[in-house]
Amino acid sequence: MAHPLSADALVAALDAEGVTVVEHTGWRTHNRNHKGSWGPVNGVIIHHTVSSGTTRSVEMCFHGYPALPGPLCHGVIAKDGTVHLVGNGRANHAGSGDGAVLEAVVAERATLPAPHRNDTDGNVHFYGFECVNLGDGRDPWPEVQLEAMVRAAAALCRAHGWSERSVIGHKEWTNTKVDPRGFSMANFRSRVATRLGHPVPPGSPTPAHQPFPGTDWFRGSPRSAIVTAMGRRLVAVGCSAYTHGPGPQWTEADRASYAKWQRKLGYTGSAADGWPGPASWAALEVPHV
Repeated sequence: MAHPLSADALVAALDAEGVTVVEHTGWRTHNRNHKGSWGPVNGVIIHHTVSSGTTRSVEMCFHGYPALPGPLCHGVIAKDGTVHLVGNGRANHAGSGDGAVLEAVVAERATLPAPHRNDTDGNVHFYGFECVNLGDGRDPWPEVQLEAMVRAAAALCRAHGWSERSVIGHKEWTNTKVDPRGFSMANFRSRVATRLGHPVPPGSPTPAHQPFPGTDWFRGSPRSAIVTAMGRRLVAVGCSAYTHGPGPQWTEADRASYAKWQRKLGYTGSAADGWPGPASWAALEVPHV
């Protein structure tokens, strides 16, 4: 369970995972939050669009249609591997699904139950990626697209401290859907697991410092290697308020330590409240994880 990522944190997570991101005009405030809750979030759902063409698919997912207004997902993943961001917040993508599946995702169980009831609002709990494909079982999935899908899912898992078991197909959420067709979700999760275990492919340049995940990311009490790396840097610069650790789970000890760092930089009052900001984060020089 976690608070949703802010728009900045989502972009940072995708960038850090090495995907090409296009921000559709207006996506940062485009959502269905007025229709229900967004969060706590528990996982990622992979869909296919049943459409062809990037422009057409992105427009469809941004605007939706009269019976189902947009956004219809958070990101559209094109055949060329580009991730087009179209929504930030509650989106009309998951619909109703099986609460037992949600329980299995939250617990990160190795096996999902077969969905047979539709008693739980998935739009509350899941990020959604619509991936451009006709969904007929014959339309190919280019490797560059599949790799982008894996990286996008891994980016969210890494940001929230989830494993690959937090990634499911729409057909695994509800028995009323068949997407995605054309590849195995078990194999897809295996690729996500490999990606999470090997964040940077051999030969790829690694940024020296961890990009700023966003203040809202920290407010969501994340569990991540980023938190550990930050804590170690705080200890190294003499700003520790830890009695043990630091570790991957964000705690008040992390916040107190970060407040010491902010004061060391000359911040006072509410500017030294322990919640990381972009300037103080850049100054801390947290190693890339």
